Amino acid sequence: MGSQYDIIIVGGGPAGLSAASSIVRQDHKTLLIDSGKYRNAGSKHMHTLPSWDHEDPEKFRATSRAGLERYGSVTVENAEVASLKMRDDGLFETTADGGKIWVGKKVILATGVEDVFPDIPGYAECWISGIFHCLYCHGWEERGASSAGMLAEGDTSVVIVALHFARQALRMADQVTLYTNGNEKLAEDLTTALEAAPAPMTVNAKKITKLVKAPERSRITLEFEDGTTTTEAFLAHKPKTKLRGDLAQQLGLEVAGCIKVNPPFNQTSVKGVFAAGDCASPMQTVTAALHGGTCAGGGAPLQIQAEMYNQPAIF
Repeated sequence: MGSQYDIIIVGGGPAGLSAASSIVRQDHKTLLIDSGKYRNAGSKHMHTLPSWDHEDPEKFRATSRAGLERYGSVTVENAEVASLKMRDDGLFETTADGGKIWVGKKVILATGVEDVFPDIPGYAECWISGIFHCLYCHGWEERGASSAGMLAEGDTSVVIVALHFARQALRMADQVTLYTNGNEKLAEDLTTALEAAPAPMTVNAKKITKLVKAPERSRITLEFEDGTTTTEAFLAHKPKTKLRGDLAQQLGLEVAGCIKVNPPFNQTSVKGVFAAGDCASPMQTVTAALHGGTCAGGGAPLQIQAEMYNQPAIF
């Protein structure tokens, strides 16, 4: 049958930890399943989070876990969830890769998203060290640079989005070059936009053949199809993302880019299933994940408590 819990949280990042931090205050037996896969795994510093500025995300996770111990109601399992289903009795059955089974009355998905890198050699090797997807999370340490780059590719290959990122990069650099990676039409549109509303930006339409992390700071070298190269202080680019894993699909949840949830408690399209963090919001930041976790971690206990007495829940 498997061990039974009131609430099963899948995901041990900020959203999952935040959900657990709410649930413990209502003393529900909770299981937190952590795959050990985190979107910010390659980063050694986190920002925009008061009292945790420039701290290691791993330290944040460890400290958050330790803070749950005094309650005695949370069990942490380091495992990858392979399957998740609602049984005929309304309970949720969770199975790990190794075959271990847990059963819960409610489920909170805090599984996050994965970044889908563009097909440019060297991109993965430069990720975080030289390519910044968020210029609130990264970039301030490079302020005063003479020049930075912005890659207009994928989700950022729209004029208004490319200029949005480039303006942020200008807070750290004297001028920014927008690289369209061979997209001539986008280069023309960006040039037209800059002629109408000038800014210290230039446009480069050359096809990129490789990205190489330079040894100094966050500097990154772009190699082009015509044999030329250029080096920037950093390259701003937000790649496409996808939900991590297929648990949302297994449960039949409504998905539109991210898992659709209903405020204020982040219940999904399936009763008893809640979602929080990057997997359930286009605002994919640590602070937003903490907020989402608090919402879901507040809602799941309230639903259980109402059902215990056959009373309607507040939502």
